[in-house]
Amino acid sequence: MSDAGEEKRPEPPEDEDGSADLFRTIGRQVRLLRERVGLTQRELGERLGYSEDLIRSLERGRRTPQPEFLAAADELLDAGGLLRAATEDVARAKARARVRHPAWFRDYARLEREAVEISFFSTLTVPGLLQTEAYARTTFMVRQPLLDEATIEQRVAARLTRQEILTRWPAPMVSAVVDESALRRAVGGEQVRRDQLRHLLRLGRLRSTTIQVLPMACEDHAALEGPFILLTPKGRPTVAYVEVQSINQLISVPDEVRILAARYGSIRGQALSPYESLVLMEKMLGES
Repeated sequence: MSDAGEEKRPEPPEDEDGSADLFRTIGRQVRLLRERVGLTQRELGERLGYSEDLIRSLERGRRTPQPEFLAAADELLDAGGLLRAATEDVARAKARARVRHPAWFRDYARLEREAVEISFFSTLTVPGLLQTEAYARTTFMVRQPLLDEATIEQRVAARLTRQEILTRWPAPMVSAVVDESALRRAVGGEQVRRDQLRHLLRLGRLRSTTIQVLPMACEDHAALEGPFILLTPKGRPTVAYVEVQSINQLISVPDEVRILAARYGSIRGQALSPYESLVLMEKMLGES
């Protein structure tokens, strides 16, 4: 146990990834448990080896609760495992907090986390939410101007963290239409492409994820103007997201979103069925 002069002072949590809500909840629990046993913030700090200031900050959710604090406070306050049980949630929140999206992408990432329905139309690459680690790394490595290695790894980690929504409960309903040419393009090399196809086959068998392929034989499809994404956050209207070269835009104007939603419906109608799409991807894997 560290004394008050040597205590570790974690950084205040960031609101961007939702971790602050968790830390505030834990802080309220600590305060209620402390008051139940009749201790002041100073007394609790003295018994645990922390300063009154740190206890105050923790109770307000302004500091990240460390595992050793949660364990000691759980025992001292007779919490019955309540605080100790939060250790894993805090660890996950801290890991998410280390992931940083580029500033221009943060609004989209927040909406994606809140989405109950996500629809992708992708023409050049597999949608980021469906990419393997190696495929994602390649897409960042070939960016121009070039990204440094640290930035590449940071963005790969952020992309993989985003993918956790695919297996959470409840998962958003995800629909993706991918142009066949994107699946045949050997991004990162043939082995990376094949691993990506296997990954799509696994995702396509999830109850919450539907993947369709728009065949190259479809000459006059409804979205020759390019890729886009539709997002429906819980309890809020659908928005659209368009990203081309260095230009990215969230679209919330109802009429514009309605046009893209109708366009997506037409594209799905022109694409192969989900079953036919899985068969085609399996066939691609069988090709030499």
